[in-house]
Amino acid sequence: MRVWQSAFSSPAEELSPQSADLLLVFGSVDILDSPDFATRLATAFPGAVTVGCSTAGEIAGDCVLDGTCIVTAIRFDRGGAVAAAEANIACADESQRAGEILGEALIARPGLSGVLLFARGVGVNGSALIDGLSSRLPAGIPVSGGLAGDGGSFVRTLVLGPSGVSDGRAVAVGLYGEGLQLGLGSVGGWEPFGPARKVTKSVGNRLLQLDGEPALNVYKRYLGDYARDLPASGLLFPFELLNGNHDSVGLIRTILGIDEAAGGLILAGTVEEGFYLRLMHASTDGLVDGAEQAGSIAAAAAADTMAGETIGDRLALLVSCVGRKLVLGDRVEEEVQAVADRMGARAVLAGFYSYGEIGPMRDLVDCRLHNQTMTVALLTER
Repeated sequence: MRVWQSAFSSPAEELSPQSADLLLVFGSVDILDSPDFATRLATAFPGAVTVGCSTAGEIAGDCVLDGTCIVTAIRFDRGGAVAAAEANIACADESQRAGEILGEALIARPGLSGVLLFARGVGVNGSALIDGLSSRLPAGIPVSGGLAGDGGSFVRTLVLGPSGVSDGRAVAVGLYGEGLQLGLGSVGGWEPFGPARKVTKSVGNRLLQLDGEPALNVYKRYLGDYARDLPASGLLFPFELLNGNHDSVGLIRTILGIDEAAGGLILAGTVEEGFYLRLMHASTDGLVDGAEQAGSIAAAAAADTMAGETIGDRLALLVSCVGRKLVLGDRVEEEVQAVADRMGARAVLAGFYSYGEIGPMRDLVDCRLHNQTMTVALLTER
């Protein structure tokens, strides 16, 4: 496997034609939305499966960039292959069916060994999308990826796939062949505070009541002065999801919006009635430590699955949450550098800051939509 990477800050910059099997493209809305952008990529990388999305920040190597575009080209040396599938998501209610469509398309080809998934970051139920996809995939197929961003505006996000650029779509890449392996890791690094409160009313990703009280009222009470900056300040205080015994299930939910009329909160993923939620906050050191753990877990998982010798480069796909970026501030590159230290010299790092991360649960197999995590997928070829 061979990996090349380039970064540019203008859609007019020249692209050097080269041979590749897969092209991962992460960039600003302005660059991805520029005229003929997808056509220029197809001309520069003929025959490559090209996918990606807009971001709330781009990751290249151990650097975090804004307003740029990162193009990472991968060529497989030992028979690995890729294929892409697309599905439209006109509104959040179509998310589950979109996932099912993607899964059905990917399993039509034999030898599926992993999936990379990218979808619009607003107007989507990420949990339902992943549930739909997983319902069609064979058990144990690793899935990683994330929801697109738009620099923190939460207005219009873009996805790039075989049909070009769209603001209402999801795209999935199937990895085929026993030689391709994905090692996954996903860790938060946030700390809980306050009591656990029961979800007494919710509809999909709309949290309406906690302990029988309007959820927005409860949330505002805990945020204090931060409440006047909602929904933006919600990125700093996500929820931890707990089971009936008040044990963490390994999921965090970010607040993306508020519904003043209903007294509710709009979350980045589904929360079911009967579960419990607890507020969380973070320190910079805690987030960096969490990123380092995610890198270590992904590297160990890849090593465990590789029975043969790996050759060439390795690709580390990093998807981190925009909320982490806000908390880390000027120290944001530290979490990327912490992952880089665990990947080894031959790994090329690429990724983005997202509105939702797709990665494993604690059993490292069952993938879900995460918020406020660093998710790492280490792609290797044996």
